[in-house]
Amino acid sequence: MSWANPKYDDSGWEVIRVPSTWEDEGFHGYNGYAWYRKHFTVPSSIKDRVITLKMGRVDDVDEVYVNGNLVGSMGKFPPHYQTAYYAWRDYPLPERFLNFDGDNVVAVRVYDSELGGGIVEGDVGLYEQEGAMRLDLNLAGEWKFSIGDDMKWKEPNFDDSRWEELRVPSSWDVQGYKDYDGFGWYRLKVKMPADLANKKLVLVLGKIDDIDEVYINGKLIGGTGDMEDGYPIDYNKANEYDQFRGYYLPTGFAKPNQEIVIAVRVYDGYRVGGIYEGPIGFIEQSKYIQYWREHRRDYKKSKSKDVWDWIFNDD
Repeated sequence: MSWANPKYDDSGWEVIRVPSTWEDEGFHGYNGYAWYRKHFTVPSSIKDRVITLKMGRVDDVDEVYVNGNLVGSMGKFPPHYQTAYYAWRDYPLPERFLNFDGDNVVAVRVYDSELGGGIVEGDVGLYEQEGAMRLDLNLAGEWKFSIGDDMKWKEPNFDDSRWEELRVPSSWDVQGYKDYDGFGWYRLKVKMPADLANKKLVLVLGKIDDIDEVYINGKLIGGTGDMEDGYPIDYNKANEYDQFRGYYLPTGFAKPNQEIVIAVRVYDGYRVGGIYEGPIGFIEQSKYIQYWREHRRDYKKSKSKDVWDWIFNDD
């Protein structure tokens, strides 16, 4: 794991092309663990843009670090191995993880069980998410997660220390719960910044498959889909999985620098499940309203474009 450290000296490593199977780069017949590392510079001219790190398709499992910070993962490493070779990797990249106008390092841990392995195909690089919502507090990243259902899990004092961590946004199917249908809960503890605590905010949770209830400090603040006596009814009658989640919060719901607990109860009835698409975080209501005035017609048509004229697929 020291190979994730940006200060690690990789000058003696082999050089291969990305994307390509490592078999095609000379490592014929190799199955097991491997790491990729690349240094790059990020110009300060792209500050304040919404950036995605694309890693194409990885065979079979990956963890991706930028300057030592975990920014994405799919599949499960041994001993509880589960492949995610079929999934395209698009990982939100928080601005705070980047060194503008300085050296940056992306390090990718890969496990391949059979046949071709590595970062095998697709676009690999940093991309701006064109037309993306700019949040005041980005909450994408590691959240606590458990399958099952227990209403005690909404309470702020519940001990979730034994829960595992899943990336949000990303479906639970590509993080070890392939084909799981049923209830799952997400929890996140976050300190409310003083400059946001007294403002009118919206909690943005992107898209969730299929329906959800959202609690802050144990209080229900919103939900999408029909629940009756705590159980889902007609969970896909309105294509809830494709509805954007934005829940309006009362002014002063949290005190400055107070730690709050966000708990999201999700029910998935078919195929992919979980909080699968962003953005994820808090935004002022005025900015949220203005965003939808400007983007309501073209939201579903948004595309990615190069941030600048290089990507990671050189030698």
